[in-house]
Amino acid sequence: MNSVSRKTSITVFLTLLIIAFGTTAFAKMYSIKGDRVQVRSGAGTKYSVKWEYGNGFPLKRLSTRGKWIKVKDFEGDTGWVHSNYLNTENHMIVKVNKGKKKKINIRSGPSTKYKKVGQAYYGVVFKTLEQKKGWAKVQHESGLTGWVKRSLLWGF
Repeated sequence: MNSVSRKTSITVFLTLLIIAFGTTAFAKMYSIKGDRVQVRSGAGTKYSVKWEYGNGFPLKRLSTRGKWIKVKDFEGDTGWVHSNYLNTENHMIVKVNKGKKKKINIRSGPSTKYKKVGQAYYGVVFKTLEQKKGWAKVQHESGLTGWVKRSLLWGF
């Protein structure tokens, strides 16, 4: 086999791998659509409710079964949500300071040099507006908008 044929074979092989495994290699993120959406122990309404999430709560897809999506939250908990209650709007949640009364800072720009415009506790959900240089511009449901260091958040 000459070098051109070998390169072509490798390219075809890699393309087939990407097609075959590409959808599982990159985890899809969702956010909850609605208030008090139930997360169940299995893929169906006959399964027990494990907990409820509010609008915008970010989740990572693990697998699907029909119209049910198995998801994982920022704490590693898993459960099943019907696809009607999920969307692909970008949301993030504060992942640091669990069990503490310590808040993270929300700033007017993407750096610690900018003034604080607000603060948030562990578990607070934000809509993601933009990401830049390790920072995320976010908006709380109250309307507060600002920048948070990306490493303090989980989601997309």
